[in-house]
Amino acid sequence: MKTFRIGGIHPKDNKFSAGKKIQIAELPKQVAIPLSHYIGTPSEAVVKKGDLVKVGQLIGKANGFISANVHSSVSGKVAKIDVQLDATGYKRTAVFIDVEGDEWLETIDRSPKIKRECLLSKDEIINKIKDAGIVGLGGATFPAHVKLSPPPGKKADLLIINASECEPYLTCDHQLMLEKGEEIMVGISILMKALEVNKAVIGIENNKKDAIAHLSELAKTFQGIEIVPLQSRYPQGGEKQLIDALIRRQVPSGRLPIEVGTVVQNVGTTYAAYNAVQKNKPMIERVMTVTGKNAPNPGNYLVRLGTYLSAVVEQAGGIPEGTGKIVGGGPMMGRSLMNLNVPMAKGSSGVLFIREEEAVRKPIKNCIRCTKCVSVCPMGLEPFLLMNQSERNMWTEMEANRTMDCIECGSCSYTCPSNRPLLDYIRYGKSTVGSIIRNRK
Repeated sequence: MKTFRIGGIHPKDNKFSAGKKIQIAELPKQVAIPLSHYIGTPSEAVVKKGDLVKVGQLIGKANGFISANVHSSVSGKVAKIDVQLDATGYKRTAVFIDVEGDEWLETIDRSPKIKRECLLSKDEIINKIKDAGIVGLGGATFPAHVKLSPPPGKKADLLIINASECEPYLTCDHQLMLEKGEEIMVGISILMKALEVNKAVIGIENNKKDAIAHLSELAKTFQGIEIVPLQSRYPQGGEKQLIDALIRRQVPSGRLPIEVGTVVQNVGTTYAAYNAVQKNKPMIERVMTVTGKNAPNPGNYLVRLGTYLSAVVEQAGGIPEGTGKIVGGGPMMGRSLMNLNVPMAKGSSGVLFIREEEAVRKPIKNCIRCTKCVSVCPMGLEPFLLMNQSERNMWTEMEANRTMDCIECGSCSYTCPSNRPLLDYIRYGKSTVGSIIRNRK
């Protein structure tokens, strides 16, 4: 069975919420919708305190090519435009809206009927996705319209749909495929038309056999879409790893998938694109997983953007006793949350409760030169060396040793027998080197 060729690990799945139907999260009393919850330039507020807004109304206009529109996820009155801590602990400008009813823009088609036919041109499709503020929902949150607009001289010959969901615990994409499979397939056809390609491949790990069977059956009525089962292996959801697993093309260091003729979109992004193009529905909500070994009610929830995570956790049964850490996202690439008073963002894939005994860091020991971190690195880097250079502020050397290629998957830290915080130091060094490179340009 196919998988990528360099590095990788096999953490336990712990998919406790697998098969749990998507529940609609309760409408909050107030939302705080960040004007920057994606890669790129923050959007610019187009509403002010006291304005009345409807669900789907534009509240933040994209400010540049790599930027995304932001829309109101609720109806009500703008209480203020102020700063709000996000899941990363940084203060971001957000639009605070007091919820009054649930009035949607009349242009949004809310009927459950699936609309398969799309008569729009390539440019019209891309503009609709851009206007709707769709970004990558697999974690990177890169504006989708940018991926669909390759630079001059570059052309895709294949669309790859990332449905691997290799991160332990998370099941939101899996459940979305089971419940919204046909909409996803229509979305893939629309993205194929936007890219002017005749073939799409969906990569799904074999721990989701029901999703593989379901989409394989649906694919019989769609032209050019192939479902490829993959061996379960982390971090197969990384773009470069998925491309290698599916078609054996290697993306060069520092380059993007379009260099090898591919565009990769997450399965959740594809569903959002369907809603944008066929239903005129902007990016106002997403499915997220609330889970953990001691979670009272692990499940998948459809949550309006800007909803405080505390409200979602409360609906899921509250913080379980014995919780030592709460993580935004999965255990490998997620980040520890300072508290739950942070708003749901476009990239919020889950809330994970870590038990006290698992949340304690083990004592750090000296490196024993076992090279396990090297053997599991999916980018072919030397994590032990990058950590040492980061400790010593050796930024030039870190850049030369390709620290910017690190995808921050955490495989190195996971496998280290000396409990060394490899990823922590590499992240710090990567951030510093990235800043140096930007200033140089």
